[in-house]
Amino acid sequence: MSLNALYADVLYIFALTTLAGACIPLGGVLASIERISPNWLEQEFRHFLIAFGGGILVGAVAVVLVPEGLKEMGHSVLGIYFILGGGLLFFGIERLLGVKQKEAPQLTGVLLDYIPEAAALGGLIVASPKIAPLLAALIALQNLPEGFNAYRELNDQPGYTPRKTLRFMSMLVISGPVAGLLGYFFLAGHREVLGAIMLVASGGILYLIFQDIAPQSRLNHHWSPPLGAVFGFCLTMYSDMLVSYG
Repeated sequence: MSLNALYADVLYIFALTTLAGACIPLGGVLASIERISPNWLEQEFRHFLIAFGGGILVGAVAVVLVPEGLKEMGHSVLGIYFILGGGLLFFGIERLLGVKQKEAPQLTGVLLDYIPEAAALGGLIVASPKIAPLLAALIALQNLPEGFNAYRELNDQPGYTPRKTLRFMSMLVISGPVAGLLGYFFLAGHREVLGAIMLVASGGILYLIFQDIAPQSRLNHHWSPPLGAVFGFCLTMYSDMLVSYG
């Protein structure tokens, strides 16, 4: 590979992952705006966004992470064990955080899909370049509602102020380009490892959806928030169709 091509790839990865990651603090900024009135509309909107983010996560698992992860692993049955391992891994992480009384499922969800998917994106630039823009768009779409919900979650924690919360969320953006470049330089030539990371992330995402995110999306005597999950999943499928079939 020529130096110019390498330089172009690095800039491409940096731009894609940074733009996707910028949706984390952007979601936080939207959440920091004065609360919506009346209160029932505030509750409805927040729960809709939680469900919408969950729907996108389900779509990312079903449309991108599992199919591409299995493909990179040659459709080996070992892929199932990596998905199970991902669920068990993040079960352990959540229990550890629970012991320390630092549960933050929305923030954990942000990091869980943003960092592994950014690393996978870096590897896909070489392995499957056609999928990379779709994955970047999905990361951005996931990060916006997750950033919104993570802001509300963090801001309710003791010791956090709106400014401190947004500063912390902004610092998370840089983890995407770092993960993406690591994926480009170290994972592109190890497709089985790339696939394993995507499958482990899938298992962890599925665990978080059913343990934390889906229960939070329910609102008694309101039926529109769960539709957000349907919209999120359909948006993911539509994005995949645009890339796959033009």
